[in-house]
Amino acid sequence: MPDRQSMAQNPGRTMTAAPASGRIAVLKPESPMLALKRPSRYLRSLLRLLLGATLFGVLLLGGFSYKLASQLIEPVPRLIGPPPATLAAEQVRVEGIAGWFVPGQPGKACVLLLHGQRSDRRAMLSRARLLRQYGYSSLLIDLQGHGESPGERLTFGHREAAGAHAAVALLRARPDCGKVAVIGQSLGGAAALLGERPLQVDAMVLEAVYSDIELAARNRLQMRFGALGDWLLPLLTLQLQPRLGVSVEQLKPIERIDEVRSPLLLMAGSDDRHTTLAESQRLFAAAKQPKRLWVVPGAAHVDLHRFAPGAYRAQLIGFLEEHLGVPAQTGAAR
Repeated sequence: MPDRQSMAQNPGRTMTAAPASGRIAVLKPESPMLALKRPSRYLRSLLRLLLGATLFGVLLLGGFSYKLASQLIEPVPRLIGPPPATLAAEQVRVEGIAGWFVPGQPGKACVLLLHGQRSDRRAMLSRARLLRQYGYSSLLIDLQGHGESPGERLTFGHREAAGAHAAVALLRARPDCGKVAVIGQSLGGAAALLGERPLQVDAMVLEAVYSDIELAARNRLQMRFGALGDWLLPLLTLQLQPRLGVSVEQLKPIERIDEVRSPLLLMAGSDDRHTTLAESQRLFAAAKQPKRLWVVPGAAHVDLHRFAPGAYRAQLIGFLEEHLGVPAQTGAAR
């Protein structure tokens, strides 16, 4: 047996007790370098595990964001069928865009009606009926990728703008139309502002229109996923160019609204979380005069006409008659 003095002089040695056979087994002293290598081996294993988990998380988020984006840009074709018989509307098609023309009082202004995201022209029927009561004709169209209008992808107003421009040209060419106005709801309003230039009309009405695609996406992601939405946002916006051929910079209505040369009525819901009131106020501030902002108390991202029909009627008809001339009496066309 080693004495205490020798053990004290060799603290790095490891000794064993004698086994039952009476032999003494002595283990060789452990190398200090070997002792240092063992923790680093464990550390490398831990780092590999963390790296693998991180990579898995990134792939999972990437795959989820790809699927989410696919849902957002997927076209929504629908069979619309004939227009309601009570409107005596005619079916039209211009540059592939399907629509209904609802006649009003000949020579009075014609109004283009542009629906929201993942909807179709039927969503604007109540406005067409309202306008007809005051003598206005209207053209309701399915934006590209919606209803009966072809389209491979929804583009948040960029390609949809081409159909809106074609519809305005159709109205300008009709002998029964005087001046031309547009009412764009959400996506429809973005289509009125984007593309090569905003629509060249005599009066423009925009309802709950997003100002910037990144802000619009952030609002919706945070509503649905909370804090995770901030992680998903760049994964979504990075897909715009490769999948749609559209950049983030091309989807900023707030940078185009100052090009509008017609009188503008901007409508917003006070409780809208998709397009916040602050966002609508910034959009309004960027527009040139003459302009008017109407905030609907208590309204979220909804059909403002159905939410507050009486107030909507007063705001819309008052604006159109002020800027399109020759007021018509209620019930002039039925």
